[in-house]
Amino acid sequence: MTTTASPDVAAAAPSPFSIPIFRAIWLASVSSNFGGLVQAVGASWLMTSLSDSPQDVALVQASTVFPIMMFSLLAGAIADNLDRRLVMLSAQSFMIAVSLVLAVFAYNDWLSPLGLLAFTFAIGCGTALNNPAWQASVGDMVPRAALPGAVALNSMGFNIARSVGPAIGGVIVAVAGAAGAFLTNALSYIGIIVVLLRWHPKRTPRTLPPERLDVAMAAGLRYVSMSPNIRVVLLRGAVFGLAAAALPALLPVVARDLIQGGPLTYGILLGAFGVGAIGGALSSGWARGHLTTEGIVRLASVLLVIGAVGTGLGRAMVLTIPSLMLAGTGWVLALSTFNVSVQLSSPRWVVARALSLYQMATFGGMTAGAWTCGAIAEAHGVTAALLSAAAVQAAGGLLGLMVPLPGTGDEDLDPLGRWQEPETTIPLRHTSGPIVITIEHRIRETDVPAFVRVMNERRRICLRDGARRWTLLRDLADPELWIERYHVPTWLEYVRDTQRRTKADLENFDLVRALHIDNHPPRVHRMIERPVGSASATHAPSGREAGDPMTDPTRAS
Repeated sequence: MTTTASPDVAAAAPSPFSIPIFRAIWLASVSSNFGGLVQAVGASWLMTSLSDSPQDVALVQASTVFPIMMFSLLAGAIADNLDRRLVMLSAQSFMIAVSLVLAVFAYNDWLSPLGLLAFTFAIGCGTALNNPAWQASVGDMVPRAALPGAVALNSMGFNIARSVGPAIGGVIVAVAGAAGAFLTNALSYIGIIVVLLRWHPKRTPRTLPPERLDVAMAAGLRYVSMSPNIRVVLLRGAVFGLAAAALPALLPVVARDLIQGGPLTYGILLGAFGVGAIGGALSSGWARGHLTTEGIVRLASVLLVIGAVGTGLGRAMVLTIPSLMLAGTGWVLALSTFNVSVQLSSPRWVVARALSLYQMATFGGMTAGAWTCGAIAEAHGVTAALLSAAAVQAAGGLLGLMVPLPGTGDEDLDPLGRWQEPETTIPLRHTSGPIVITIEHRIRETDVPAFVRVMNERRRICLRDGARRWTLLRDLADPELWIERYHVPTWLEYVRDTQRRTKADLENFDLVRALHIDNHPPRVHRMIERPVGSASATHAPSGREAGDPMTDPTRAS
């Protein structure tokens, strides 16, 4: 179900620019984005001199976004478990080093097409590490009500750089060559590194050790797979990226072959795309107040279809520039809407991993789209490639009729905060396990259909947060007795599982409790598995019950 954002709520949200740290990092990010776009112009135009193949030119874009698809989940797990500020500092330091080496190689003419792709791939790896930490940190800098505005401002900041960076990048390439562009990019990282070094955010003390990276990645995958709203965003983002990648990937060829221009022409075309994107960011607040989430993305798809068709058929700047401006507007409206949808659908403990999976889906679509459009352009021409992308984009917009994007912002995903780790008679370590939880429910026969429906949602919540092998059993001798049962690998995972319950989950727990006979609380057993023949098997009674799991809902899991 889609919902329209309330204009009153939007008006009441504080401006993200009123928050000093957001303002400082935003300004530093604009500088860094400017350098990145100058670097992109240098790399793309350098490839046109190293290779005559349109596919090789398109692969410059693909080699930058492919690492984002490949490594984002790992980066998200790192960002959710480590200090996000330090993660960003590490990524920025890596990228400045790679950019400096790339500048040296370009200056000495040591680059081949494969070597250039290797360097852009390395910079993409740094971006993959940085992005989940940076995007998740936005929610740490601004209140939830200001988050959509902050995401839109980030898009606007990138596209302010896009509007002037490519044109200036074209000048830099024309005057100083690609090496000058790469050196400019290296220098652009300095500002954000300085701001991050001076930022010392307040950290909530951790009561549990960080998750192992493999466990954290699996938890992120599990959470997203059991979250219908996020799954829809990932699907729509992937389809959008598949079609939207054509324009930025093929712009160097458009400038060279359709417009018959040079690097300055390419920079101007990228600048036109960026100006349109700024317009998209500035209009996003109005769009959120007047359109549904699905309506915004459909509008974005229409603008990108018009932009791709106009760019593919146009042979003069006077036609191509307005087409690219429309496409840029659609690009930002869609991507910022997807980003906000994921952030508002994810609790803080998993937000970086959810964002990383969104990036994997969207940039995976862009990688495939860039490669496919490059291949079509090489075989049939750039116009055919752009018209094909327009057709796919139109199909993606129509997909919303079957799989509409959900409304966001209504669920309170803050931790419920009512659960405390129970004491047990049997001494346990964090690694003790496997742990088996059983919960006894007493339900009247007339309430069974309603109970089963409510427990289906409870199953999703438990599996989403870490439970394994969840089952619901009914006693054959006592039809009123129902037993909920699930496993977790260790006691530590059980503690994590229960601490992940959110305030939004409270409604489900209240519904379960209301169906109990005489509102009687369920009986909870916490047990540790022991194999037959184990020396400790005869000394493994169930853990001590600790309170009413429905008054304290997370205790029921």
